[in-house]
Amino acid sequence: MSENLLLIVGPTAVGKSNVAVQVAHKLNGEIVSADSMQVYKEFDIGTAKITPKEQQGIPHYMIDVVNAKQEFSVVHYRELALEAISEIHKKNKLPIMVGGTGLYVRAVIDPYKFQEQPVDNEYREELEKIASEQGSHFLHRQLEQVDPQAATRIHPNDLRRIVRALEYFRTTGEPISLSQDAKYSDNCIFDVTMIGLTMDRDKLYQRINARVDEMISSGLIEETKANLEKSYGSDTIPMGGIGYSQIIDYLHGKHSLDEAIRLIKRDTRRFAKRQLTWFRRDKRIKWIEVDKYPNFEAVVDEIIDLTENNKTGVVSE
Repeated sequence: MSENLLLIVGPTAVGKSNVAVQVAHKLNGEIVSADSMQVYKEFDIGTAKITPKEQQGIPHYMIDVVNAKQEFSVVHYRELALEAISEIHKKNKLPIMVGGTGLYVRAVIDPYKFQEQPVDNEYREELEKIASEQGSHFLHRQLEQVDPQAATRIHPNDLRRIVRALEYFRTTGEPISLSQDAKYSDNCIFDVTMIGLTMDRDKLYQRINARVDEMISSGLIEETKANLEKSYGSDTIPMGGIGYSQIIDYLHGKHSLDEAIRLIKRDTRRFAKRQLTWFRRDKRIKWIEVDKYPNFEAVVDEIIDLTENNKTGVVSE
């Protein structure tokens, strides 16, 4: 018999982390983060990392796993996340995977055959040179031409993944998205309940804008400066992410702080749209429109009902 797993996904700022903590309290669960940025140590504010106080005593896994200079891929994530889920099961608790990185989620719940990436070092260096001169967005537009599906999944600031996708297309002659999709199966390796949180787009965008303002007031600029002083440059994955990359440009005098904030908000809204596009393709997800519920507790109760109706076998404490 497959082991139980509760999955809570959705776009950034919809409230996944807070909901998951309350669900964990009621369903005797522990949380496994499925966020590709929160695995990095010393990147807290810009990744909206849940604080120890917000965790309310619920153990969280896959947060603060590596530093920014360490190699970390979906392969590493899958291995460590499966270990965490196994550990939670051994405690006779319910693992609750929470996050918005769709590739990480699917790598864990669906059978996935990892294949080595074809390498063309000369072409990779050529692409990196182009990016240094014209920016990652220029290469992202090239990716849109040869693999629009991958371009939807990959953020324009994520130079490493853009280069990898273009290199894959160059060396194999086929889109990397086709290869990734072909390696997935619909046979989930867990007895999984998949919950998606969403809300009215305008309300979500308001929450995103408010979150960015809170990040600035909480010290995003100072956190970015501190990580620059540790030699974490924009070539590292987290520093190339939304929030940090715009603040780096501000610190380097490329634009004003107001413009940096505007760009963070815009790019985060676009990121949320891409997340929804990814998750909407998975018909196993049961969607909850959180803004249609009278309060936070009602959303938590709905998730618990859906989980128990899916026969997880978990007894609430």
